Amino acid sequence: MFTMNDADMKRPLVFGEVLYDCFPDGSDVLGGAPFNVAWHLQGLGLKPMMISGVGRDARGAAIINTMAEWGMDTRAMQRHETYPTGQVTVSLQDGQPAYDIVADQAYDHIAPVSQDVLNPERLALIYHGSLALRNETSRNTLNALIESTDLPVFLDLNLRAPWWRHEQLMPLLQRATWVKLNDEELCDVTGVCSSGDTPDIGNLYDAAKQLFDQCALEWLIVTRGEQGAFVIHPGGLLEGEPVTVNTLADTVGAGDAFSAVCINGIIRGWTLEKILAQALGFAARVCEQHGATAQDRSLYGLLAVSSG
Repeated sequence: MFTMNDADMKRPLVFGEVLYDCFPDGSDVLGGAPFNVAWHLQGLGLKPMMISGVGRDARGAAIINTMAEWGMDTRAMQRHETYPTGQVTVSLQDGQPAYDIVADQAYDHIAPVSQDVLNPERLALIYHGSLALRNETSRNTLNALIESTDLPVFLDLNLRAPWWRHEQLMPLLQRATWVKLNDEELCDVTGVCSSGDTPDIGNLYDAAKQLFDQCALEWLIVTRGEQGAFVIHPGGLLEGEPVTVNTLADTVGAGDAFSAVCINGIIRGWTLEKILAQALGFAARVCEQHGATAQDRSLYGLLAVSSG
């Protein structure tokens, strides 16, 4: 586990999509799982390096400007003449999001970034999801980046039909150090339990342990929505109790908030018990707002400075 020293704290590298979530009421909210994670990491004081692509269009310019206003490093953000800034149409059913993800967007065509910009010796780990890897260009860029830096990988599966194939997942899982996925994704990946209905907890534990062993992970984190989360680790099983959501707005980005706190805790040397409790608490707070990101810095204060 990493430990933190204010003088030499390393940065997380975040790779993948940045896009606009377009809601039924006509509002557009910045999103994309990697971008959401990077946004929260910036709020937590970790100064992430975000690698993605946006179009040379009004939405792309707005993303770059918003990142700069939040204090984020934009040097690895690529502007594309040919491909537009990504967008997703979000529909909500009983507070749960469903996504219509547009194909062939700027984030599908992420090119390599120079070593001078990356400064690999100052990086702690690489975070990535799975959506941006649907295209060979971005996939090859990430593969080369992981190989050249030899950094540990935090993989956050975000399985969005039809943009994933089972045969592509195992190589991603087997090169990761930490993996986070939800209970339905666990069922989809392993086939041990049935997705769609609420999976039996015993089957979930069995599936998680099987995947943990198969991929030789340090942690396998399984989120369960309002049922909390659990972690398979070398010492066994750790369960996290759900945190009450006082007034539900929507659950968009809750999993990304959870992942950001996990990365924050890894880099700052928190115990696994503290990471799980804090991640569940922060995800619950994000469910009380519309969309995945917010500019309320008070959300981050306690998480940014505590340790141990």
